Amino acid sequence: MKTGTLLKRFLPYYRKYTWIMVMDLFCAALTTICELVLPLILRYITNVGMNDLQSLTLRMIFTIGGIYFALRIIDGMASFYMAYTGHVMGAAIETDMREDAFAHLQKLSDNYFNNTKVGQIMSRITSDLFDVTEFAHHCPEEFFIAFLKAAVSFVILAQVNLLLTVILFLLIPVMAVSCTWFNLQVRKAFKRQRNHIGELNARIEDNLLGNKVVRAFANEAIEMDKFNRDNQEFLKIKRQTYKYMAAFQNTIRIFDGLMYVVVIVAGGIFMINGRIAPADLVAYTLYVTTLLATIRRIIEFAEQFQRGMTGIERFTELMDASVDIFDEEGAIPLTDVKGQITFRNVSFEYPDDHTPVLSHISLTIQPGEKVALVGPSGGGKTTLCSLIPRFYDPTEGEILLDDQNIRHLTLQSLRENIGVVQQDVYLFSGTVYENIAYGKPEASWEEVIEAAKLAGAHEFIIELKDGYDTFVGERGVKLSGGQKQRISIARVFLKAPQVLLLDEATAALDNESEHLVSASLDKLAAGRTTLTIAHRLTTIHGADRILVLSGNQIVEEGSHETLMKKKGIYYQLYTSADLGGMQTS
Repeated sequence: MKTGTLLKRFLPYYRKYTWIMVMDLFCAALTTICELVLPLILRYITNVGMNDLQSLTLRMIFTIGGIYFALRIIDGMASFYMAYTGHVMGAAIETDMREDAFAHLQKLSDNYFNNTKVGQIMSRITSDLFDVTEFAHHCPEEFFIAFLKAAVSFVILAQVNLLLTVILFLLIPVMAVSCTWFNLQVRKAFKRQRNHIGELNARIEDNLLGNKVVRAFANEAIEMDKFNRDNQEFLKIKRQTYKYMAAFQNTIRIFDGLMYVVVIVAGGIFMINGRIAPADLVAYTLYVTTLLATIRRIIEFAEQFQRGMTGIERFTELMDASVDIFDEEGAIPLTDVKGQITFRNVSFEYPDDHTPVLSHISLTIQPGEKVALVGPSGGGKTTLCSLIPRFYDPTEGEILLDDQNIRHLTLQSLRENIGVVQQDVYLFSGTVYENIAYGKPEASWEEVIEAAKLAGAHEFIIELKDGYDTFVGERGVKLSGGQKQRISIARVFLKAPQVLLLDEATAALDNESEHLVSASLDKLAAGRTTLTIAHRLTTIHGADRILVLSGNQIVEEGSHETLMKKKGIYYQLYTSADLGGMQTS
């Protein structure tokens, strides 16, 4: 992205901190004035000393010294404000950007997360924004100081010797142009570096989350080899970055020396010809030193500038990720839910590969009806359920809940009335209580315990070391599969939705755990509209209706007895399950 475009996207973040920025620039002006006064003082003392030494009294010297000391106190106070409040402002802007990025992530659909590595996302909202703190504070400050010093130095130096000043200032754009190419290369290198950090994070995350699989297959060496390749590639990218940075800084030093050569040679010639006084040449040299230090600081700041711009660019790329699922204008909250679900000519294909998943599905599920979805793997069962809470939107057709198009309902009210129990249970790092209360954050202890009892979880919870305050570990690793599933059911009990989606909720459990969880699910489904994706067909005999999905369509429909009599796909699936079980998704 172009620098101008990125700055336009970034500048609005200063709006909340306008007064702090004004004060920061004011303090920057004070420190600049204090720095520029010293050469004038030395020039004055030198001229007086050379032309009329007797008039240079102790009172004059102490007065000048006192004035300069007072200026240095002002300089110290201003510098403290810049170093503390200015940096806090930068950190606050970084915090605001991270909040915006996280909030935007909450709005993105499953399609985005299916196609983006978590490590890359983490990198964009953490390390990529670290450099924004320095950028947000120093960028306006450094450029303002540089402009002020350059303008004041030019005016003062021009009064001393206009021709020498013009020669010196003509070298500055030549220096800038010479450095631009290296600057662009550094920017590209930083972008590659940031991208690879994301890949490295993704590699580490993948290994840590799958560490049991790694150990089970004794593939530690393979994982080390993959990590080392990525790590060495990162070193290669950093080596290129430092190469361009070194060339960049060397170019600065060459022009730095060239400008001093001009001052020495041209200044010496002008002094011989009487066009500049010795004291003026000393002051001139001091101002040139100040000017060169400013130019050097700005050019060196280019590294920090490019780091900041890279962070802003990757932040902008995240913020530009399209929000596919959102509240339509005029969306209304869902109230007084009965639970009737209607699919009208619904088709769906994933946006990235356009592979058809569902084709012209028409279906009505009555309030309180229990419907089971079965069929071969890839038939679209999970996708059909995912369309109801709008994890995806249909490519064609519409879905109604209580005769209201779900697109016309607010997402929050829609999802508040739908409970989901999945095969792959996710428990957050925290306590048992916190994970159950996630279904209703404002719930009381009594409500949480009642939900646990309804889910058949209370008995094992009170036997844990700390009961409801037991820490479950990362992703609930300290609990068994059946225990995690019953906790997930408890939080849905606490949520008390009218529509229930059970996505192979007992598929990964042993027989004893399956029996316990199935009993909990039966209680949970009582009186609620329930869609169950079945793994073991023997568990859905009690369904009011069974839908068989195959070839992206509903090919069979009816009760267990009816479908068995047809001896179609369901009959084949059921008899195959009796012979050895079947695996569906």
